Amino acid sequence: MSPKNFQDLINEVHNKGICQECGGCVSFCSSAEYDIIALKDPYSPPVYINKDQCLECGICYHICPQTHVMDDELFKTFQFKGFSSMPIGNYINIYSCQATDPKFLKYGTDGGVVNSIINYLIEKKLIDGSIVSRTDAPFSREAAFVDSKSGLIKTSGTKLEVSPQLSEIQKFCTYTDSIQKLNHYKFKKLAIVGTPCQLYTIRCMQDLGVTPSQNIEICLGLFCFENFLFDRMQIDKFEKDFNIKLENIKKINIKEDLILKLKDNSAGERLVHIPFSHLDDYIRPACNACDDFTNILSDISFGGLGSPDKFTTVIPRTEKGIKLFNKVQDEGIIKCLELDSAKKLHMKELIIHMSQQKIKRKEDFIKKLT
Repeated sequence: MSPKNFQDLINEVHNKGICQECGGCVSFCSSAEYDIIALKDPYSPPVYINKDQCLECGICYHICPQTHVMDDELFKTFQFKGFSSMPIGNYINIYSCQATDPKFLKYGTDGGVVNSIINYLIEKKLIDGSIVSRTDAPFSREAAFVDSKSGLIKTSGTKLEVSPQLSEIQKFCTYTDSIQKLNHYKFKKLAIVGTPCQLYTIRCMQDLGVTPSQNIEICLGLFCFENFLFDRMQIDKFEKDFNIKLENIKKINIKEDLILKLKDNSAGERLVHIPFSHLDDYIRPACNACDDFTNILSDISFGGLGSPDKFTTVIPRTEKGIKLFNKVQDEGIIKCLELDSAKKLHMKELIIHMSQQKIKRKEDFIKKLT
């Protein structure tokens, strides 16, 4: 039997509408200077651009987060003695943490922990910089390279504005092209902040030893229930359905639901909570085919679920991640809440519940495809 190739990806993934558009296949192909495939449209799957020159090596198929060819190898690599397993993934303990730096705490989505850790790595010269997500407007993000504290604060996403230029854009998406961004920094040691599908692809690359994974020093994973994709008509519908204006959104957060902090002329600001069950019309279709909520293949996972306001839920996973977490805690870069057994159990139960919801959603979605 001949090895799977990009045409098989088209048949088995793209044509089913489950391509995550993570860009792993394109990033490998361009880094290896094959240039057989490309992402011509940022909101559509990659396509052949030089099909006749394809080597049919099968790497693109193996590293795709929707084929799961490498699941067994990856889970062996990241399964350590003493760790628990699904649905949360490998872990020893779960923490609720907060940045000690007031700027990271002020501008961070939750407790400012992710940026504090990245800044620590940069200052200690353990990395040259990080690929992070920069928020240009509500529900509009793009990948960015940062190598300083000021850069991290600028990309924290607390200042959300709908500029005249952005209002003309036909689509808004919360998913970013993080993997493709790696190609511009081949000779740097990087941290990468990514979603579960992105880090799955990166782990596949690392396991196979293919470019551009060689520059990734550490993988920082975000909890992810779903990403959103809006066109202009959906934006109008969203504003009408939930009685809000995107231009009034000051901050977006995700815990047990979608939380919007809005400017309010009468009250200064107000919070709007939108259940995920009300957001089916705005989810990226491929997100329905993902069952990983807590980013199980990251070195450290981060999210808001289970922690109080201004705190980040943190799950160190790998030996590298645990070592880094202990360092930043010991050196006072972050501080952790003292949680009794009841609060820890409650946090774990919330995370398990959300994880099981995502697993069930995928099972139901895949049944409809078959």
